[in-house]
Amino acid sequence: MRGFVAAALTLVLATPAVAQDKPGYELVWADEFDKDGAPDPAHWVFDTHANKTGWYNKELQYYSADRAENARIEGGRLIIEARKEMLSDRADHGGQRYSSARLISKGKAEWTYGLFEVRARLPCGKGSWPAIWMLGATAGWPDGGEIDIMEHVGKTPGDVFGTIHNRSTAGTFGKGGQIRVPDACEAFHDYQMLWTPDAISFAVDGKPYHRYVNEKSGAAQWPFDKPQYLLLNLAIGGAMGGDVDDAIFPIRFEIEHVRVYQLKR
Repeated sequence: MRGFVAAALTLVLATPAVAQDKPGYELVWADEFDKDGAPDPAHWVFDTHANKTGWYNKELQYYSADRAENARIEGGRLIIEARKEMLSDRADHGGQRYSSARLISKGKAEWTYGLFEVRARLPCGKGSWPAIWMLGATAGWPDGGEIDIMEHVGKTPGDVFGTIHNRSTAGTFGKGGQIRVPDACEAFHDYQMLWTPDAISFAVDGKPYHRYVNEKSGAAQWPFDKPQYLLLNLAIGGAMGGDVDDAIFPIRFEIEHVRVYQLKR
């Protein structure tokens, strides 16, 4: 059965990124980043809520809002840029020496199940920590669950991680897998996640590399039957990012599209 699921996932994820070529799925939401300027407020909001107190994994960045230096659409791409600078004139500044941005779809778009695809080129350099991920919209962490579609840290360039966090994994590094993408910092790749009632599967460019199964043991292990929202961010340092090389800045996390497909009804 697992081999069949993997083969089906490969078929769905490996086809070109248009709805009619993904068997059984239709495009329900997308941002193609085709209009220069600020990120579309109909799709995204800036998340700045922990700037003053500090972010949760000992990260070192200040997340700005509505600031083109940190988040803008340019040439058909969303650019999230981290810079070495102190924005100490801002009321919510927490002493951070770096600026960046964190965009979320909370309150704009949330989903239960689907095929998620983000085409991106990642930054490298020690201390960089870009992520494409999802959080539960109806409960806090970890009870609402977390799906890390893509994480990458510059200290191990080319190692891409997909991870699940929930109440049953709290206190651990989560349940996940990794795949080598040697040119992740030079080329664009499709970072993908297929979420069904039975499992969550991760892939890059249609190649599956990790699958988390619903064991039907309860909400602690599977809170993934409720809506989640998307997050795109570029963190600096912290528990996963590690030591920071200041010579890398500024660095860019570039995203060509975000697409969400769901089963046709």
